[in-house]
Amino acid sequence: MKRQLSASVVVALVTSVSLVSAQTKITAPKNKYTPAQDVQLGREAAQEVQQKLPLLRDDNIDGYVDDIGERLVQNIPQEFRHNEFRYTFDVVNLREINAFALPGGPMYAHRGMIEKARSEAEVAGVLAHEISHVALRHGTAQASKAGKYQMGQIGSAILGAIIGGRAGEAVSTVGQFGFGAAFLKYSREYEKQADLLGAQIMARSGYDPRSMASMFQTIEKEGGSRGPEWLSNHPNPGNRVQYITQEAQALRVENAVNDTRQFQNVQARLRSMSPAPTSEEVARSGGGNRNPSGTSGTVRPSGRVEPPASRYTTYNEGNLFRVSVPSNWREMPSETQVTFAPEGGYGAINNQSVFTHGVQIGVARNETHDLQQATDELLQSLAQSNRGMSRPSGYARANIGGRQGLHTVVANDADSTGRERLAVYTTQLSDGSLFYMIGVAPENEYRSYDRVFSQIASSIRFSR
Repeated sequence: MKRQLSASVVVALVTSVSLVSAQTKITAPKNKYTPAQDVQLGREAAQEVQQKLPLLRDDNIDGYVDDIGERLVQNIPQEFRHNEFRYTFDVVNLREINAFALPGGPMYAHRGMIEKARSEAEVAGVLAHEISHVALRHGTAQASKAGKYQMGQIGSAILGAIIGGRAGEAVSTVGQFGFGAAFLKYSREYEKQADLLGAQIMARSGYDPRSMASMFQTIEKEGGSRGPEWLSNHPNPGNRVQYITQEAQALRVENAVNDTRQFQNVQARLRSMSPAPTSEEVARSGGGNRNPSGTSGTVRPSGRVEPPASRYTTYNEGNLFRVSVPSNWREMPSETQVTFAPEGGYGAINNQSVFTHGVQIGVARNETHDLQQATDELLQSLAQSNRGMSRPSGYARANIGGRQGLHTVVANDADSTGRERLAVYTTQLSDGSLFYMIGVAPENEYRSYDRVFSQIASSIRFSR
């Protein structure tokens, strides 16, 4: 199961590493922002990534990178774990050898990096470096030096700086704020910290830290005279290979991870695909996942979606709840709710967000502490904007996050998307507000989605 890991629930593998001599002690830099603000900034920037860069969206390759990332995250030292953070790993269909991380945990590995790596440990080395930037909160630590800015003013700045190059310029909108993207490029001090902590995480995870150094040598070699994209925002502190190798000597790796056939299969799969575009080509085309027609207000869901993946992703929605959804569904948060839907199953019609497949989860304030009455009011509210929606024939009992809840299914004749069924799950929170989950699928596909909706509802775990 693909998991997005909350740092509060991961457990270090205590047998994977022992000290031969003293490893370098690392201290996180001062930071004016809270970890919760890191999460908010990362989420904002991740939405930009979804729109501006081409994600590969291949379950086999995503799953493989997830597994490596999960092993590394499990071995972040306790002092650098943050309850709010969740670490996710996606592959970007770009040719350059690069990877970048956003505050709070979203991480992106370029396809070119995986193709050029000579071993799984080299891929792990790049990911461990990026994980270290997040764990040490380097992005917002850099921002702290510049003074106080509104949250919305720096999200795209961080994204543009981390991506770098022309693709970074395409998503960075900081000129109007006087908050230069170049300022957010990691300093050499922060780079060395990420190298050293990354080496320690690798050793804890069963990877030889020297593979990080060898991958950095590959990156420099591949860059040629123009300089590689990765080093444009990850400057070499000097003597990088030497101090990583020295740090590796202070650690003994036990239960080493050997290259698997899966690594070779993933590389073969990537090389069988059409060549990946460069970041410049994507920037010239206006972004990787944007509406190609350029229209606004009407980007209809295609209705052509992949079946729900058997692998699930766990999302930690702030301090309220966690939920697991199929890994090929995309998270689309808003102020009051979050929607998870597959590619082709969401869009906008007349500036109204619509989705044909997926779930929507939110909290509704109400005046009653009676669950059925509160659920009735929710359905009445839905019926006002969905004139073709039927009344529920009754409610079944459900268990949602350990709380008593209700479940019902209603039909809806949506003018824009056709006949569909809605699976509604509700429960009440400790403050009396109504927590709801609404699953949507076309009527002729509902039978295969009903089990998925039930599994998602069962996966919900409340934080309080």
